[in-house]
Amino acid sequence: MGSIHPHFGKREAFMRKFAFLFPGQGAQYPGMGKDFHEQFPLARQTFEEADHFLNRSFSRLIFEGPAEELTLTRNSQIAIYICSIAILRVVQSQFPELKPTVCAGLSLGEYTALTAAGKIAFPDCLGLVRTRGEAMHAACEETKGTMQVVLGMSEEAVEAVLRELNPPHPVWVANLNCPGQVVIAGSLDAIALAAQTLKQKGAKRLLPLEVSGAFHSGLMDSAQRKLAAKIGTVPFRESAIDIVMNVPGDFIASPEQMREALIDQVVSPVRWEKGIRKIMESKIDIYFEMGPGKSLGGMNKRIGVAEPTCSIEKVADLEEINKLMESYAAANS
Repeated sequence: MGSIHPHFGKREAFMRKFAFLFPGQGAQYPGMGKDFHEQFPLARQTFEEADHFLNRSFSRLIFEGPAEELTLTRNSQIAIYICSIAILRVVQSQFPELKPTVCAGLSLGEYTALTAAGKIAFPDCLGLVRTRGEAMHAACEETKGTMQVVLGMSEEAVEAVLRELNPPHPVWVANLNCPGQVVIAGSLDAIALAAQTLKQKGAKRLLPLEVSGAFHSGLMDSAQRKLAAKIGTVPFRESAIDIVMNVPGDFIASPEQMREALIDQVVSPVRWEKGIRKIMESKIDIYFEMGPGKSLGGMNKRIGVAEPTCSIEKVADLEEINKLMESYAAANS
């Protein structure tokens, strides 16, 4: 495929501030990234590099499924990371002046964000994601767990209920993605009990998530230990691009703190809304969501991000970058 010619110059792009956002587990589906693989040699090279590193035809699973196998934690995390990096690389090659001021990723997407920000090299991070996925898959096998979205209750109200249950019933707050939604995680019995109690305490609805375990909870302790051992072996680098991480919901500057945040994230709540609000303080002009799905753009709207979010999931979405930059230039001329 020929190069897409952006309608903005170096000075225009340099004066703007961009945020790159990356999705987490649950966004996967068979066929994701296939059009990039077919039309851009750089994307094809990314998938081939991953296949070689993993010593298996992982791209075939990504493109063809079956969905049941792709959805397994040990596979879906690697698949989303590879696909997101392939899309990122194409965007960077087609729009070389489109450089992020800050990067962030939801849960697994935090690893893509660290790569995009130049903090971890692609092969090193691919090995890290493989360890994370396998360790979390094993933890799911050890203790059967699940997650549910609680609608209509504050974080404080939900936590008050869970404190009464845990112990002996293992259940925790796991995700705080946007206003009015609190995700809880725990064992199957604990989640059932918590749902009953939360409804009595005023929750409007509880919706189950299609996940294989209790992510970001104490049931991931064994996965955290395995990941910690691996993270200690991976080199982190300094770069000029900022990173906002899930556990603090804030900017983190030092490589050592980044390591600690990744380790803590396995068993700690993802504070996505807080992180986005921190990014908003940087006066970002445009947010770019790269990877499968478009859920982060939807969350931005619910959080109250006034600036546009451009979601890049398909090759056709690349033209949206040009349209967005043109409209932005016209509005600010």
